Amino acid sequence: MNYSGHTPILDTINLPADLRKLRKSQLKPLAKELRDYLTHTVSISGGHFSAGLGTVELTVALHYVFNTPEDQLVWDVGHQAYPHKILTGRKERMTTIRTHGGIAAFPSRTESEYDAFGVGHSSTSISAALGMAIASARKGENKQMVAIIGDGSITGGMAYEAMNHAGSIDANLLVILNDNEMSISPNVGAMSNYLTKVLSSRLYSSVREESKKVLSNIPSAWELARRTEEHIKGMVVPGTLFEELGFNYIGPIDGHDIDVLVATLENLKAMPGPRLLHIVTKKGKGYAPAEKDPLAYHGVPAFDPSKDSLPKSAPSPHPTYTEVFGNWLCDMAEQDERLLGITPAMREGSGLVKFSERFPKRYFDVAIAEQHAVTLAAGQACQGAKPVVAIYSTFLQRAYDQLIHDVAIQNLDVLFALDRAGLVGPDGPTHAGSFDYSFMRCIPNLLIMAPADENECRQMLYTGFIHEGPASVRYPRGKGPGVEVQKMMTALPIGKGEIRRQGSKIAILAWGSMVAPALKAADQFGATVVNMRFVKPLDEALILELTKSHEMLVTIEENVLSGGAGNAVNQYLQAQRILMPVLNLGLPDAFIEQGTREELLAIAGLDAKGIAKSIEAFYPELSPEELAVAV
Repeated sequence: MNYSGHTPILDTINLPADLRKLRKSQLKPLAKELRDYLTHTVSISGGHFSAGLGTVELTVALHYVFNTPEDQLVWDVGHQAYPHKILTGRKERMTTIRTHGGIAAFPSRTESEYDAFGVGHSSTSISAALGMAIASARKGENKQMVAIIGDGSITGGMAYEAMNHAGSIDANLLVILNDNEMSISPNVGAMSNYLTKVLSSRLYSSVREESKKVLSNIPSAWELARRTEEHIKGMVVPGTLFEELGFNYIGPIDGHDIDVLVATLENLKAMPGPRLLHIVTKKGKGYAPAEKDPLAYHGVPAFDPSKDSLPKSAPSPHPTYTEVFGNWLCDMAEQDERLLGITPAMREGSGLVKFSERFPKRYFDVAIAEQHAVTLAAGQACQGAKPVVAIYSTFLQRAYDQLIHDVAIQNLDVLFALDRAGLVGPDGPTHAGSFDYSFMRCIPNLLIMAPADENECRQMLYTGFIHEGPASVRYPRGKGPGVEVQKMMTALPIGKGEIRRQGSKIAILAWGSMVAPALKAADQFGATVVNMRFVKPLDEALILELTKSHEMLVTIEENVLSGGAGNAVNQYLQAQRILMPVLNLGLPDAFIEQGTREELLAIAGLDAKGIAKSIEAFYPELSPEELAVAV
């Protein structure tokens, strides 16, 4: 990639070793060049943006002070790691980020030795870095392990579990709390409120300036801080909690003052035991539109950096599945005051913005705490409420025990709206909802539905809401086939599929997003196509009828084959002692890397062309003459 911007210092850096050859006076202009380069590349590729803008100075300081990759950096989630990728040998490939065959959206161990730990979900960094520190120490190594975690991610309980452990064993670990008052959705919770309150105080402001002088100018800064810590920390900073967990707490300091960052990190590098450095940054720093609206610029399409706004997509007459859910939630809330809406920090992504504005007392953002979200819903249901948990399929994996233990065993009325089911595209395998059919199908009492179109999604949500017991509706990212959504809500008959196309010889059983490509592929074979609707319970009567009138069954699902919907059909046929050819199509037993959703479905053989090709290969007995008659 040719970049015409003026980046004379950045041009000399291919790896962090080059960065460490610079004079300290060159770091500040380097940070400006890095920020400009980041803006340029993301404007071409799209991707996560405002988080990385906020960590430019921190990234430069970390790679300058620590001997990476021997010293290891663990970035929580990884939205903020684009500057890290630029400085670690991937500068020329940044415009390929999140594309098929390009750079991964998040740090990946297979991509670079500088990516010490693969991430994508939040609150994992401290646990991972602690594990590295323990294993490294056992080998007699003196490596530095650094976890960088945001104030959004630190709302996740896993972060506190890790800190509690680290303090008890006196591990050699540095945690950097990047406090920018924002994750994806605005932060919520007592910890966020506490940090905000402290950082807005006049006393903090004055002490921060004095701390800069102390930390940057006095060689014995740490000893002085140690002697005065009880006096200062008890009154000014939110360090008491971290101190009680066994960490030496330092800060808060300005995360955009690179001189202070370098001086502080150099001091901390020489300290043993668990340490926590609290820095304050601004998400979107250095790019005015992103500073003004960091949420809008969290994840961006390709854009013109000279303009003050992002490009608007062409208006569509058809809503996305997320919008269908958001509209249904508001409509249902108007009809039933028992409805409560819950999200683990994904208000915008899950479509709850309108609901949160219209029904603020019935809206619960529990921060990045999926386990708590599910058990909170269970508790609400125990008292007669009808909670709806809006959660990405990939994030429900983090609350699997709660789904079984707290909801399903007690057969509680909780509806799970599972967004981003199946392949999600540019975010890659960490965010793909590839497993929910499988991990939910084995749970007793749980109703599992998959809509074939937008209107069916609305009706399934209503069906699940009025159902007595736990229910789930899983739907993909983006838009459906464009079916008009009916305002009236009608419950679907539980466990009943529908024949969408009547044919002969081959019967295609499709779930959810796979109905549309199945219909296209079926035209080539004159096949019957069934919209199965329910993964659990299966429409066994319809399957039995199809086995009597067809020569072959094909099952198609956007889920891994192991334990999925096709597997359920196989088990039923085996139990009935029915022997006939069955072709199971679904996601392969492999993690599919990033790309557009369309590209990834084609790679998995789940577009119409791939489905037809698989059927032809599996059923060669269907001669061209028979095919012509069937069509």
